[in-house]
Amino acid sequence: MPVYTALISLAAVALCFGFAFRVARAHRLFGVPLPAMAGNPDFDRVFRAHANTIEWMPIFVVPLWLAAIYLSDAAAALLGLVWIIGRIWYFIGYSKSVEKRVPGFLTQSVACLLLFVAALTGILQHLPVN
Repeated sequence: MPVYTALISLAAVALCFGFAFRVARAHRLFGVPLPAMAGNPDFDRVFRAHANTIEWMPIFVVPLWLAAIYLSDAAAALLGLVWIIGRIWYFIGYSKSVEKRVPGFLTQSVACLLLFVAALTGILQHLPVN
């Protein structure tokens, strides 16, 4: 049972939940009334950082679980933790300026790529050989 990956999955959901609260706060802080989703550049960056995280969730979660099931729970969870750290770094950076999003984005992208490779490797190792 991939227990470490389960914990990382819950941490990723908590991260998205926390980012959603930051967007709600940014609505008030930057004077962007609901239902508007744009208007102030400071708000727009916070909103996009959250939206981009949501967009990356399926790209992250599928290889995370496949790597955990077919290769290693601990390795998948460790890469998942790197992804979460990268997303936090991305969110903080992007909230300040567009340029500051890049290091966190690269970190989480590499973690996802490694999870994909790990998942594919594990699946290929489990293919029946005739």
